[in-house]
Amino acid sequence: MNVAMLLNMAVSMWPNECAAVEHSSKIRRVTFSELARIAVGGARLVADRASDAVLYVGVNGVALPTALFAAANAGVPFVPLNYRLADDKLSDLIDRFDSPLIIADDSARIRSSGAIFSPDHWLVAAGEAEPLEERDADPDAIAVLLYTSGTTAAPKAAVLRNRHLVSYILGTVEFGSGGPEQANLVSVPPYHIAAVANLLSNLYAGRRLVYLDKFDPEIWLDMADSEAVTHSMVVPTMLARICDYLREHDQKAPPILSISYGGARMPVSVLEGALELFPETGFVNAYGLTETASTIALLGPDDHRTASNSDDPAVRARLGSAGKPVPGVDLGVFHEDGTPCAPNERGELRVKGPQVSGEYLGRASVLSDDGWFHTRDQAYLDGDGYLFIEGRMDDTIIRGGENIAPAEIEETIVAHPSVADAGVVGVADEEWGQRIVAHVVTYPNESVTEDDVREWVRSQLRSSKTPDDVVFRGELPRTDTGKLMRRML
Repeated sequence: MNVAMLLNMAVSMWPNECAAVEHSSKIRRVTFSELARIAVGGARLVADRASDAVLYVGVNGVALPTALFAAANAGVPFVPLNYRLADDKLSDLIDRFDSPLIIADDSARIRSSGAIFSPDHWLVAAGEAEPLEERDADPDAIAVLLYTSGTTAAPKAAVLRNRHLVSYILGTVEFGSGGPEQANLVSVPPYHIAAVANLLSNLYAGRRLVYLDKFDPEIWLDMADSEAVTHSMVVPTMLARICDYLREHDQKAPPILSISYGGARMPVSVLEGALELFPETGFVNAYGLTETASTIALLGPDDHRTASNSDDPAVRARLGSAGKPVPGVDLGVFHEDGTPCAPNERGELRVKGPQVSGEYLGRASVLSDDGWFHTRDQAYLDGDGYLFIEGRMDDTIIRGGENIAPAEIEETIVAHPSVADAGVVGVADEEWGQRIVAHVVTYPNESVTEDDVREWVRSQLRSSKTPDDVVFRGELPRTDTGKLMRRML
């Protein structure tokens, strides 16, 4: 049982249907059978070179799924790397492999003794190579290595074995539930778990992948129309820019069936605007971690609309929740001593299940003896079991003995009509232990003062959560998936 099995199942059902299309310098389409043929040819290239991994250093495109399945067929890890890294940091990651096969948009940047292909060269060479003979699938073999974003520490490689990814797909996706009449627009970066999960889940559902090499709201909207897109996965910053574009150009949203979002915290104000602009679209909040092989909790379309239309504060608050656990996943919120937290009581989120890895390359498993993965996310469950994530436990501000979640203050500040973005951190203070500092980005041509921000927060939260200092900035440091890099603040 490995991830190559998922593609083989799709080929058996839709051999001549389009599996993937890329819109970059040219438009390229491949069918399911063509994708599989290139993948087994690519596996031959990997095997002939005795490569110990397939590294992908590039943007979204047809080469991406062929590379992943080539690695799976050859029995080596697939490793998508952040092509935006500085040359020295990229080289450091590449040098961790002895003889990698590398697919790179810009081969001039790559310094390695391994084989280097451009995406075009890779597709031609793999397509012409003799297919590698089928091998016994090893569920414990490493399928994918993903480097964590490093928002609080140096990146480390999360290990996802075949059994983790296959368990996630089989537990959350119904085979053939999409079909060739559906298309999923992909704009999340290849080196994120969302891109890997999107690839596997949509091909398994029979839905074609429409790859956008770089995100732009106008291009995203144009492609949604031209490719008859029915599904898409975005990060919060992307959804905010799409909504801003629709408003600025007085443009009607395309008739997309489903938009899922994740990768970072979604401001409720952005989500409420999206629900208005996409009235016929079902929204899905997919919360997960790299170490859990993607999604562990979902807030579905019905939950979104129910919460949005409710006058009950407790129900409406669920618009900011991560929903409930997906099948096969157990999750709970615990005190430091390991005792479960009561409903609405804050603690650490822990999760376990067959899709949960909790393993990093070169390190012992970080799972507890009873199988729990400690996420280090501060969270709580409401009385009906909806999960609320409040950010990393290390981000908690302790002011005057009170534990304060920065996310709650950020959410409040961003709800101000003149504010585009906000990040809140604690800094050392002799009197209070920590002071609250808000870093604020306003919309163009908007005028907001420090006192305006403080009064806005004070009017909606307790005075103890009012920022002591407000710093205005042109932009905030965020990862490509929208996560705030607090260490940079």
